[in-house]
Amino acid sequence: MQPFTKLTSTAVAAMLGTAAFVAIALTPAPATAQDHPYCLQGRQWGYPGKCDFTSYGQCQATASGTDSYCDVNPRFAYGSQPQRRRAYDGW
Repeated sequence: MQPFTKLTSTAVAAMLGTAAFVAIALTPAPATAQDHPYCLQGRQWGYPGKCDFTSYGQCQATASGTDSYCDVNPRFAYGSQPQRRRAYDGW
């Protein structure tokens, strides 16, 4: 028969390992930022602003009555362009 302390430490180690695995496996993935075409810009929003608008009209309606304005989202308009492959020039 095994001593009680060895059985307890083994069981505790197994439970901690299982808990760590479950905690890592069930952690939600970070939300991906979605770049919408229009940003509400102004002093309180910074740059590039609050980019939550799919249409210019939505942005204008939100900006109405404030000191903010709407502009094109620079990340949406000038996002990363696909890299051109260099032409093969022989060896």
